Amino acid sequence: MFKAVIAGYSRSPFTMARKGELIDVKPVNLLAEVVNNLVLKTKINKTDIEDIVIGCAFQTGEQCFNIGKLVTFLTNMDIKTSGMTVDRWCGSSMEAIHIAAGKIAMGSGKVFICGGVESMTRVTTGFDPMPYPYTEKDNPNVYFTMGNTAENVAKQYSISRTEQQEFAISSHQKAFDAQSKGNFNNEIVAIGNCSQDSNIRPNSNQEKLDSLKLAFDPNGTVTAATSSPLTDGAAATLICEEQYAKDNNLEILGRIASTAIQGCNPDTMGLGPIGASQKALERAKLTIKDIDIIELNEAFASQSLACIKDLQIDQSKVNIEGGALALGHPLGATGARIVGKAAQLLKRENQKYALATQCIGLGMGIATIIESVE
Repeated sequence: MFKAVIAGYSRSPFTMARKGELIDVKPVNLLAEVVNNLVLKTKINKTDIEDIVIGCAFQTGEQCFNIGKLVTFLTNMDIKTSGMTVDRWCGSSMEAIHIAAGKIAMGSGKVFICGGVESMTRVTTGFDPMPYPYTEKDNPNVYFTMGNTAENVAKQYSISRTEQQEFAISSHQKAFDAQSKGNFNNEIVAIGNCSQDSNIRPNSNQEKLDSLKLAFDPNGTVTAATSSPLTDGAAATLICEEQYAKDNNLEILGRIASTAIQGCNPDTMGLGPIGASQKALERAKLTIKDIDIIELNEAFASQSLACIKDLQIDQSKVNIEGGALALGHPLGATGARIVGKAAQLLKRENQKYALATQCIGLGMGIATIIESVE
């Protein structure tokens, strides 16, 4: 069976939706800049690219009309290069990577660009009841805000507001430290005059966060500070067959050892990474103690802490350069970011195994195990 490797990773700055520096950039143009940078950085031969697989959670407005294929025209790809768009909500671009890895394993292509994009500024996000002809009363476990699921998880795992805020503060500090050291420079491509993430708040502290209003439940614990911010951004990875990467002198960041997807209760969708990670670990014949680097998407502090607790994760291994609470969560792009980041850190830190995992709305989790390549 052919093995899939991660041979490149690029992303845009992640900026605040409706207020940030990317509000005037169309999603397809944002994605094109990132794909162009990835091609330039890796020096991949465009004629070898089988397909461009792009994750996008809200395929409407400027994000409709198969943005995965549209980007091939804006990046001057060979006319034989195809393109597709994937929707697994927050897990869309990680699913894009899984699709490519499966095709490579089958011998159905050697080179894929897999990524994602979401402009939460330019596309209305939320439930559109038209495709689903039932009301909230018919299925109350489907129609609710993601924030309410975070409250449900906090209650189930007895996670306090203070604990959530401590986790958020740590995420911002780690992201700020990484940004200050220039650790994001080799992954971020400038978009116009915007060259760095703008959601990071290094001066966050308990006193400031205590002053915030509760965001979803007046009797709850979740605030805006312990929820990932609405964000604009794009990310892309180069996924290749391993021998192709070696033959073409590509820098291999890591090999995809296993993948998994698993459903869970929609009203506690934030627990999705638990089952998905356990399944991926079993398929790779590993335990959580074998994992050196963990990129866990911080949709909410409560669900992140619940997953860390349930999986018995050493928290010092989690999001060592910050997570979505600080960087932001452009839905369709996040999966590619955390897989790319996990592989990048695996290579940089000279470690053996990494796990990238995230929760997904409507009750799912997705996970990828990455191993180092000698």
